Amino acid sequence: MTPLTVAIVVAFCIGYFFIAIESVTKVNKAAIALLMLVVTWTLFMIDPSGFLPEAVGEQMPAVVSDVMERHLGSTATTLFFLMGAMTIVELVDQNGGFNFVRDLMHTRSKRKLLWRIAFMTFFLSAILDNLTTSIVMIMILRKLVSERRDRMIYASLVIIAANSGGAFSPIGDVTTIMLWNKGVITAPGVISEMLVPSLLSLIIPAFILSLSLKGELRYATMPNQTSQPNELTALQRKTIFMLGVGGLIMVPVFKSITHLPPFVSILLVLGVLWTVTEVFYAHLKNPEEKGAMQKRVALMLSRIDMSTILFFLGVLMAVACLKTTGVLTMLGNGLNVAFNGNQYLITGIIGVLSSIIDNVPLVAGCMGMYSVAPSGDMAVDGIFWQLLAYCAGVGGSMLIIGSAAGVVVMGLEKISFGWYLKHISWIALIGYLAGILCYWLEKMFII
Repeated sequence: MTPLTVAIVVAFCIGYFFIAIESVTKVNKAAIALLMLVVTWTLFMIDPSGFLPEAVGEQMPAVVSDVMERHLGSTATTLFFLMGAMTIVELVDQNGGFNFVRDLMHTRSKRKLLWRIAFMTFFLSAILDNLTTSIVMIMILRKLVSERRDRMIYASLVIIAANSGGAFSPIGDVTTIMLWNKGVITAPGVISEMLVPSLLSLIIPAFILSLSLKGELRYATMPNQTSQPNELTALQRKTIFMLGVGGLIMVPVFKSITHLPPFVSILLVLGVLWTVTEVFYAHLKNPEEKGAMQKRVALMLSRIDMSTILFFLGVLMAVACLKTTGVLTMLGNGLNVAFNGNQYLITGIIGVLSSIIDNVPLVAGCMGMYSVAPSGDMAVDGIFWQLLAYCAGVGGSMLIIGSAAGVVVMGLEKISFGWYLKHISWIALIGYLAGILCYWLEKMFII
Protein backbone atom coordinates (compact mmCIF):
# COMPACT_ATOMS: atom_id res chain seq x y z
CA MET A 1 0.00 0.00 0.00
CA THR A 2 1.52 3.32 -1.09
CA PRO A 3 1.77 6.36 1.22
CA LEU A 4 -0.90 8.09 -0.87
CA THR A 5 -3.28 5.18 -0.43
CA VAL A 6 -2.64 5.23 3.32
CA ALA A 7 -3.40 8.97 3.37
CA ILE A 8 -6.72 8.41 1.60
CA VAL A 9 -7.68 5.62 4.01
CA VAL A 10 -6.70 7.77 7.01
CA ALA A 11 -8.76 10.70 5.69
CA PHE A 12 -11.72 8.37 5.25
CA CYS A 13 -11.35 6.94 8.77
CA ILE A 14 -11.05 10.41 10.33
CA GLY A 15 -14.21 11.47 8.50
CA TYR A 16 -16.11 8.43 9.70
CA PHE A 17 -14.90 9.04 13.24
CA PHE A 18 -16.36 12.55 13.26
CA ILE A 19 -19.59 11.24 11.75
CA ALA A 20 -19.75 8.74 14.59
CA ILE A 21 -19.35 11.42 17.28
CA GLU A 22 -21.86 13.83 15.72
CA SER A 23 -23.79 13.96 19.00
CA VAL A 24 -20.63 15.22 20.73
CA THR A 25 -19.34 17.71 18.15
CA LYS A 26 -22.84 18.92 17.15
CA VAL A 27 -21.56 19.16 13.56
CA ASN A 28 -24.04 17.75 11.04
CA LYS A 29 -22.83 14.46 9.58
CA ALA A 30 -23.64 15.66 6.06
CA ALA A 31 -21.03 18.42 6.34
CA ILE A 32 -18.38 15.90 7.43
CA ALA A 33 -19.38 13.50 4.64
CA LEU A 34 -18.99 16.23 2.01
CA LEU A 35 -15.57 17.16 3.37
CA MET A 36 -14.61 13.48 3.34
CA LEU A 37 -15.62 13.28 -0.31
CA VAL A 38 -13.54 16.31 -1.30
CA VAL A 39 -10.46 15.38 0.74
CA THR A 40 -10.26 11.78 -0.47
CA TRP A 41 -10.61 12.68 -4.15
CA THR A 42 -8.22 15.63 -3.79
CA LEU A 43 -5.59 13.29 -2.35
CA PHE A 44 -6.37 10.87 -5.17
CA MET A 45 -5.54 13.61 -7.71
CA ILE A 46 -2.01 14.00 -6.35
CA ASP A 47 -0.98 10.96 -8.37
CA PRO A 48 -3.95 9.31 -10.12
CA SER A 49 -1.64 7.33 -12.40
CA GLY A 50 -0.76 5.18 -9.39
CA PHE A 51 -4.35 3.89 -9.41
CA LEU A 52 -5.32 4.48 -13.05
CA PRO A 53 -2.30 3.72 -15.28
CA GLU A 54 -3.98 5.39 -18.25
CA ALA A 55 -4.28 8.69 -16.34
CA VAL A 56 -1.01 10.24 -17.55
CA GLY A 57 -0.10 13.46 -19.28
CA GLU A 58 -2.90 15.26 -21.08
CA GLN A 59 -5.21 12.26 -20.62
CA MET A 60 -5.23 12.55 -16.83
CA PRO A 61 -8.11 15.07 -16.38
CA ALA A 62 -10.34 13.25 -18.86
CA VAL A 63 -9.68 9.80 -17.37
CA VAL A 64 -10.26 10.90 -13.76
CA SER A 65 -13.36 12.89 -14.71
CA ASP A 66 -14.75 9.86 -16.50
CA VAL A 67 -14.17 7.66 -13.43
CA MET A 68 -15.75 10.18 -11.08
CA GLU A 69 -18.74 10.70 -13.36
CA ARG A 70 -19.35 6.95 -13.51
CA HIS A 71 -19.29 6.74 -9.72
CA LEU A 72 -21.47 9.84 -9.46
CA GLY A 73 -23.96 8.32 -11.87
CA SER A 74 -24.14 5.17 -9.77
CA THR A 75 -24.53 7.24 -6.60
CA ALA A 76 -27.21 9.42 -8.19
CA THR A 77 -29.39 6.38 -8.88
CA THR A 78 -29.48 5.74 -5.12
CA LEU A 79 -30.18 9.39 -4.33
CA PHE A 80 -33.02 9.70 -6.84
CA PHE A 81 -34.50 6.43 -5.61
CA LEU A 82 -34.36 7.75 -2.06
CA MET A 83 -35.93 11.11 -2.93
CA GLY A 84 -38.68 9.48 -4.98
CA ALA A 85 -39.50 6.88 -2.32
CA MET A 86 -39.53 9.46 0.48
CA THR A 87 -41.86 11.74 -1.49
CA ILE A 88 -44.24 8.90 -2.41
CA VAL A 89 -44.49 7.64 1.16
CA GLU A 90 -44.94 11.17 2.52
CA LEU A 91 -47.67 11.87 -0.03
CA VAL A 92 -49.56 8.68 0.81
CA ASP A 93 -49.21 9.38 4.52
CA GLN A 94 -50.32 13.01 4.36
CA ASN A 95 -53.46 11.96 2.50
CA GLY A 96 -54.43 9.31 5.05
CA GLY A 97 -53.26 6.35 2.99
CA PHE A 98 -51.62 4.54 5.92
CA ASN A 99 -54.52 5.00 8.32
CA PHE A 100 -55.77 1.46 7.85
CA VAL A 101 -52.26 0.06 8.43
CA ARG A 102 -52.03 2.14 11.58
CA ASP A 103 -55.43 0.86 12.71
CA LEU A 104 -54.34 -2.72 11.99
CA MET A 105 -51.27 -2.33 14.17
CA HIS A 106 -52.92 -0.29 16.88
CA THR A 107 -52.75 -1.76 20.39
CA ARG A 108 -52.36 -0.41 23.88
CA SER A 109 -49.68 -2.96 24.75
CA LYS A 110 -46.13 -1.79 24.07
CA ARG A 111 -44.87 -5.36 23.63
CA LYS A 112 -47.65 -6.39 21.26
CA LEU A 113 -46.92 -3.33 19.15
CA LEU A 114 -43.23 -4.26 19.06
CA TRP A 115 -43.94 -7.71 17.64
CA ARG A 116 -46.43 -6.36 15.11
CA ILE A 117 -43.90 -3.79 13.94
CA ALA A 118 -41.16 -6.43 13.77
CA PHE A 119 -43.02 -8.88 11.54
CA MET A 120 -44.75 -6.30 9.35
CA THR A 121 -41.42 -4.56 8.69
CA PHE A 122 -39.68 -7.89 8.03
CA PHE A 123 -42.10 -9.07 5.36
CA LEU A 124 -42.72 -5.65 3.82
CA SER A 125 -38.96 -5.25 3.41
CA ALA A 126 -38.82 -8.49 1.43
CA ILE A 127 -41.50 -7.22 -0.97
CA LEU A 128 -40.52 -3.57 -1.21
CA ASP A 129 -36.98 -2.70 -0.13
CA ASN A 130 -35.53 -1.98 3.28
CA LEU A 131 -35.18 1.73 2.59
CA THR A 132 -38.78 2.33 1.53
CA THR A 133 -40.13 0.03 4.24
CA SER A 134 -38.24 1.95 6.92
CA ILE A 135 -39.75 5.23 5.79
CA VAL A 136 -43.27 3.74 5.80
CA MET A 137 -42.90 2.25 9.28
CA ILE A 138 -41.47 5.43 10.80
CA MET A 139 -44.45 7.37 9.44
CA ILE A 140 -46.78 4.87 11.11
CA LEU A 141 -44.82 4.92 14.37
CA ARG A 142 -45.17 8.67 14.58
CA LYS A 143 -48.93 8.21 14.68
CA LEU A 144 -48.86 5.49 17.33
CA VAL A 145 -46.09 6.31 19.81
CA SER A 146 -45.68 9.61 21.62
CA GLU A 147 -42.92 8.81 24.14
CA ARG A 148 -39.50 9.67 22.71
CA ARG A 149 -37.61 6.78 24.34
CA ASP A 150 -40.13 4.17 23.26
CA ARG A 151 -40.20 5.44 19.70
CA MET A 152 -36.40 5.26 19.50
CA ILE A 153 -36.56 1.59 20.54
CA TYR A 154 -39.27 0.86 17.98
CA ALA A 155 -37.36 2.78 15.28
CA SER A 156 -34.20 0.79 16.05
CA LEU A 157 -36.17 -2.42 15.68
CA VAL A 158 -37.41 -1.16 12.30
CA ILE A 159 -33.77 -0.93 11.15
CA ILE A 160 -33.01 -4.49 12.29
CA ALA A 161 -36.25 -5.92 10.84
CA ALA A 162 -35.86 -4.10 7.52
CA ASN A 163 -32.30 -5.32 7.01
CA SER A 164 -33.17 -8.88 8.05
CA GLY A 165 -36.21 -8.95 5.78
CA GLY A 166 -34.21 -7.71 2.82
CA ALA A 167 -31.51 -10.38 3.25
CA PHE A 168 -33.61 -13.40 2.32
CA SER A 169 -35.38 -11.83 -0.66
CA PRO A 170 -33.74 -11.34 -4.09
CA ILE A 171 -35.44 -7.93 -4.36
CA GLY A 172 -35.31 -6.87 -0.71
CA ASP A 173 -31.92 -5.17 -0.69
CA VAL A 174 -29.56 -3.55 -3.18
CA THR A 175 -26.90 -6.20 -2.48
CA THR A 176 -29.26 -9.15 -3.01
CA ILE A 177 -30.45 -7.55 -6.24
CA MET A 178 -26.82 -7.28 -7.37
CA LEU A 179 -26.12 -10.92 -6.55
CA TRP A 180 -29.39 -12.06 -8.13
CA ASN A 181 -28.77 -10.09 -11.32
CA LYS A 182 -25.31 -11.59 -11.65
CA GLY A 183 -26.78 -15.07 -11.30
CA VAL A 184 -24.76 -16.21 -8.28
CA ILE A 185 -27.93 -16.71 -6.23
CA THR A 186 -31.41 -17.79 -7.34
CA ALA A 187 -34.73 -16.65 -5.91
CA PRO A 188 -35.82 -20.15 -4.74
CA GLY A 189 -32.38 -20.89 -3.31
CA VAL A 190 -31.91 -17.73 -1.26
CA ILE A 191 -35.50 -17.71 0.01
CA SER A 192 -35.56 -21.36 1.08
CA GLU A 193 -32.15 -21.36 2.76
CA MET A 194 -31.91 -17.83 4.18
CA LEU A 195 -35.50 -17.29 5.43
CA VAL A 196 -35.02 -19.00 8.81
CA PRO A 197 -31.60 -17.43 9.58
CA SER A 198 -32.93 -14.00 8.61
CA LEU A 199 -36.03 -14.49 10.74
CA LEU A 200 -33.90 -15.58 13.70
CA SER A 201 -31.70 -12.49 13.31
CA LEU A 202 -34.89 -10.47 13.94
CA ILE A 203 -36.67 -12.56 16.59
CA ILE A 204 -33.78 -12.60 19.08
CA PRO A 205 -33.21 -8.80 19.04
CA ALA A 206 -36.97 -8.22 19.15
CA PHE A 207 -37.26 -10.44 22.24
CA ILE A 208 -34.40 -8.62 23.99
CA LEU A 209 -35.87 -5.21 23.17
CA SER A 210 -39.31 -6.31 24.34
CA LEU A 211 -37.90 -6.80 27.84
CA SER A 212 -37.27 -3.05 28.09
CA LEU A 213 -40.88 -2.17 27.26
CA LYS A 214 -43.58 -2.35 29.86
CA GLY A 215 -47.05 -0.95 30.30
CA GLU A 216 -49.39 0.67 27.82
CA LEU A 217 -49.00 3.29 25.13
CA ARG A 218 -50.34 6.78 25.06
CA TYR A 219 -51.71 8.19 21.83
CA ALA A 220 -49.15 10.10 19.83
CA THR A 221 -49.47 13.86 19.44
CA MET A 222 -46.58 14.63 17.13
CA PRO A 223 -45.89 18.19 15.94
CA ASN A 224 -47.37 18.98 12.52
CA GLN A 225 -49.37 15.77 12.68
CA THR A 226 -52.47 16.98 14.44
CA SER A 227 -55.75 15.72 13.15
CA GLN A 228 -56.87 17.82 10.17
CA PRO A 229 -59.86 17.45 7.95
CA ASN A 230 -58.91 15.69 4.73
CA GLU A 231 -60.16 17.41 1.59
CA LEU A 232 -60.16 14.21 -0.44
CA THR A 233 -62.89 11.58 -0.46
CA ALA A 234 -62.35 8.09 0.93
CA LEU A 235 -62.16 6.71 -2.62
CA GLN A 236 -59.51 9.27 -3.60
CA ARG A 237 -57.43 8.46 -0.52
CA LYS A 238 -57.62 4.75 -1.32
CA THR A 239 -56.61 5.52 -4.91
CA ILE A 240 -53.53 7.39 -3.71
CA PHE A 241 -52.65 4.50 -1.40
CA MET A 242 -53.04 1.89 -4.14
CA LEU A 243 -51.02 3.92 -6.63
CA GLY A 244 -48.27 4.72 -4.11
CA VAL A 245 -47.78 1.42 -2.31
CA GLY A 246 -48.83 -0.67 -5.31
CA GLY A 247 -46.35 1.24 -7.43
CA LEU A 248 -43.55 0.59 -4.93
CA ILE A 249 -44.36 -3.11 -4.96
CA MET A 250 -44.20 -3.10 -8.77
CA VAL A 251 -40.73 -1.49 -8.84
CA PRO A 252 -38.82 -4.80 -9.09
CA VAL A 253 -41.33 -6.09 -11.64
CA PHE A 254 -40.84 -3.02 -13.83
CA LYS A 255 -37.08 -3.42 -13.49
CA SER A 256 -37.16 -7.08 -14.51
CA ILE A 257 -39.27 -6.25 -17.57
CA THR A 258 -37.46 -3.15 -18.80
CA HIS A 259 -33.98 -3.83 -17.29
CA LEU A 260 -33.84 -0.15 -16.35
CA PRO A 261 -32.37 0.92 -12.97
CA PRO A 262 -34.82 0.92 -10.04
CA PHE A 263 -34.83 4.72 -9.76
CA VAL A 264 -36.55 4.93 -13.15
CA SER A 265 -39.54 2.95 -11.91
CA ILE A 266 -39.65 5.05 -8.73
CA LEU A 267 -39.81 8.19 -10.85
CA LEU A 268 -42.56 6.57 -12.91
CA VAL A 269 -44.62 5.93 -9.77
CA LEU A 270 -43.94 9.46 -8.53
CA GLY A 271 -44.94 10.94 -11.90
CA VAL A 272 -48.22 9.02 -12.01
CA LEU A 273 -49.04 9.81 -8.38
CA TRP A 274 -48.16 13.46 -8.86
CA THR A 275 -50.45 13.73 -11.88
CA VAL A 276 -53.37 12.01 -10.15
CA THR A 277 -53.13 14.13 -6.98
CA GLU A 278 -52.90 17.32 -9.04
CA VAL A 279 -56.14 16.34 -10.76
CA PHE A 280 -57.79 15.55 -7.41
CA TYR A 281 -56.81 18.86 -5.81
CA ALA A 282 -57.56 20.91 -8.91
CA HIS A 283 -61.20 19.76 -8.80
CA LEU A 284 -62.08 20.39 -5.16
CA LYS A 285 -65.73 21.29 -4.88
CA ASN A 286 -65.33 24.09 -2.34
CA PRO A 287 -62.90 26.83 -3.37
CA GLU A 288 -62.08 27.66 0.28
CA GLU A 289 -60.58 24.20 0.66
CA LYS A 290 -57.78 25.15 -1.73
CA GLY A 291 -56.06 26.86 1.19
CA ALA A 292 -55.31 23.39 2.55
CA MET A 293 -53.52 22.23 -0.59
CA GLN A 294 -50.13 22.01 1.10
CA LYS A 295 -50.28 18.24 0.63
CA ARG A 296 -49.44 18.55 -3.05
CA VAL A 297 -46.22 17.05 -4.33
CA ALA A 298 -44.59 20.34 -5.30
CA LEU A 299 -44.62 21.51 -1.68
CA MET A 300 -43.61 18.11 -0.32
CA LEU A 301 -40.51 18.11 -2.53
CA SER A 302 -39.40 21.32 -0.84
CA ARG A 303 -39.57 19.54 2.54
CA ILE A 304 -37.22 16.68 1.59
CA ASP A 305 -34.41 16.23 4.11
CA MET A 306 -31.55 17.41 1.92
CA SER A 307 -28.98 16.85 4.67
CA THR A 308 -29.67 13.09 4.45
CA ILE A 309 -29.34 13.22 0.66
CA LEU A 310 -26.03 15.08 0.88
CA PHE A 311 -24.80 12.65 3.54
CA PHE A 312 -25.43 9.78 1.15
CA LEU A 313 -23.64 11.66 -1.62
CA GLY A 314 -20.56 12.30 0.50
CA VAL A 315 -20.26 8.81 1.95
CA LEU A 316 -20.90 6.90 -1.29
CA MET A 317 -18.49 9.03 -3.31
CA ALA A 318 -15.79 8.73 -0.62
CA VAL A 319 -16.25 4.95 -0.64
CA ALA A 320 -16.03 5.07 -4.45
CA CYS A 321 -12.61 6.66 -4.06
CA LEU A 322 -11.52 3.78 -1.81
CA LYS A 323 -12.82 1.33 -4.39
CA THR A 324 -10.88 3.07 -7.17
CA THR A 325 -7.66 2.86 -5.16
CA GLY A 326 -8.13 -0.91 -4.88
CA VAL A 327 -8.27 -0.91 -1.07
CA LEU A 328 -11.50 -2.90 -0.94
CA THR A 329 -10.12 -5.58 -3.26
CA MET A 330 -6.94 -5.84 -1.19
CA LEU A 331 -9.05 -6.18 1.91
CA GLY A 332 -11.02 -9.05 0.41
CA ASN A 333 -7.88 -10.86 -0.71
CA GLY A 334 -6.36 -10.39 2.71
CA LEU A 335 -9.41 -11.92 4.38
CA ASN A 336 -9.23 -14.91 2.06
CA VAL A 337 -5.61 -15.56 2.95
CA ALA A 338 -5.95 -14.83 6.67
CA PHE A 339 -8.86 -17.21 7.21
CA ASN A 340 -7.70 -19.91 4.81
CA GLY A 341 -10.85 -19.86 2.71
CA ASN A 342 -13.28 -20.35 5.64
CA GLN A 343 -16.44 -18.88 4.11
CA TYR A 344 -18.23 -18.40 7.42
CA LEU A 345 -15.40 -16.31 8.86
CA ILE A 346 -14.78 -14.37 5.64
CA THR A 347 -18.41 -13.42 5.06
CA GLY A 348 -18.86 -12.82 8.80
CA ILE A 349 -16.05 -10.26 8.76
CA ILE A 350 -17.48 -8.71 5.57
CA GLY A 351 -20.79 -8.35 7.41
CA VAL A 352 -19.12 -6.53 10.29
CA LEU A 353 -17.34 -4.27 7.80
CA SER A 354 -20.65 -3.55 6.09
CA SER A 355 -21.78 -1.81 9.28
CA ILE A 356 -18.90 0.64 8.80
CA ILE A 357 -18.42 0.76 5.04
CA ASP A 358 -21.33 0.81 2.61
CA ASN A 359 -22.28 -2.77 1.72
CA VAL A 360 -22.82 -2.05 -1.97
CA PRO A 361 -19.14 -1.49 -2.88
CA LEU A 362 -18.15 -4.31 -0.52
CA VAL A 363 -20.40 -6.77 -2.34
CA ALA A 364 -19.36 -5.35 -5.71
CA GLY A 365 -15.73 -5.87 -4.75
CA CYS A 366 -16.42 -9.47 -3.70
CA MET A 367 -18.23 -10.19 -6.97
CA GLY A 368 -15.28 -8.86 -8.91
CA MET A 369 -12.77 -10.71 -6.77
CA TYR A 370 -14.35 -14.17 -6.82
CA SER A 371 -15.66 -16.13 -9.79
CA VAL A 372 -18.53 -18.60 -9.85
CA ALA A 373 -17.41 -22.22 -9.62
CA PRO A 374 -19.25 -25.19 -11.13
CA SER A 375 -19.57 -26.76 -7.68
CA GLY A 376 -18.69 -26.23 -4.03
CA ASP A 377 -18.93 -23.15 -1.82
CA MET A 378 -18.47 -20.75 -4.75
CA ALA A 379 -21.12 -22.35 -7.00
CA VAL A 380 -24.49 -20.74 -7.73
CA ASP A 381 -26.41 -20.71 -4.44
CA GLY A 382 -23.21 -21.86 -2.73
CA ILE A 383 -22.37 -21.09 0.87
CA PHE A 384 -20.23 -18.06 0.05
CA TRP A 385 -22.80 -16.25 -2.09
CA GLN A 386 -25.76 -16.94 0.19
CA LEU A 387 -23.82 -15.94 3.29
CA LEU A 388 -22.63 -12.82 1.48
CA ALA A 389 -26.26 -11.84 0.85
CA TYR A 390 -27.12 -12.44 4.51
CA CYS A 391 -24.05 -10.89 6.11
CA ALA A 392 -23.89 -7.78 3.95
CA GLY A 393 -27.57 -7.09 4.65
CA VAL A 394 -28.01 -8.05 8.31
CA GLY A 395 -24.52 -6.87 9.30
CA GLY A 396 -25.51 -3.31 8.48
CA SER A 397 -27.80 -3.28 11.53
CA MET A 398 -24.88 -3.26 13.95
CA LEU A 399 -24.26 0.47 13.45
CA ILE A 400 -26.95 3.01 12.62
CA ILE A 401 -24.84 4.30 9.72
CA GLY A 402 -24.31 0.75 8.42
CA SER A 403 -27.32 0.62 6.09
CA ALA A 404 -29.56 2.86 4.03
CA ALA A 405 -32.43 2.01 6.39
CA GLY A 406 -30.34 3.07 9.38
CA VAL A 407 -29.26 6.37 7.85
CA VAL A 408 -32.83 7.27 6.91
CA VAL A 409 -34.22 6.38 10.35
CA MET A 410 -31.34 8.30 11.91
CA GLY A 411 -32.36 11.37 9.94
CA LEU A 412 -36.11 11.03 10.47
CA GLU A 413 -36.02 10.25 14.20
CA LYS A 414 -32.81 12.14 15.10
CA ILE A 415 -31.27 9.07 16.74
CA SER A 416 -27.63 9.68 17.60
CA PHE A 417 -24.83 7.31 16.63
CA GLY A 418 -23.74 7.03 20.26
CA TRP A 419 -27.19 6.11 21.61
CA TYR A 420 -27.61 3.37 19.02
CA LEU A 421 -24.10 2.06 19.63
CA LYS A 422 -24.70 1.84 23.39
CA HIS A 423 -28.23 0.40 23.41
CA ILE A 424 -28.79 -1.46 20.12
CA SER A 425 -25.51 -2.52 18.47
CA TRP A 426 -24.81 -5.44 20.82
CA ILE A 427 -28.38 -6.69 20.40
CA ALA A 428 -28.08 -6.58 16.61
CA LEU A 429 -24.74 -8.42 16.84
CA ILE A 430 -26.33 -11.27 18.82
CA GLY A 431 -29.05 -11.65 16.19
CA TYR A 432 -26.46 -11.49 13.40
CA LEU A 433 -24.34 -14.27 14.89
CA ALA A 434 -27.44 -16.38 15.67
CA GLY A 435 -28.44 -16.23 11.99
CA ILE A 436 -24.99 -17.40 10.86
CA LEU A 437 -25.10 -20.26 13.38
CA CYS A 438 -28.58 -21.22 12.16
CA TYR A 439 -27.36 -21.31 8.55
CA TRP A 440 -24.40 -23.51 9.58
CA LEU A 441 -26.78 -25.92 11.31
CA GLU A 442 -28.96 -26.02 8.19
CA LYS A 443 -25.99 -26.94 6.04
CA MET A 444 -24.66 -29.50 8.51
CA PHE A 445 -27.83 -31.39 9.39
CA ILE A 446 -30.69 -30.46 7.05
CA ILE A 447 -29.68 -29.36 3.55
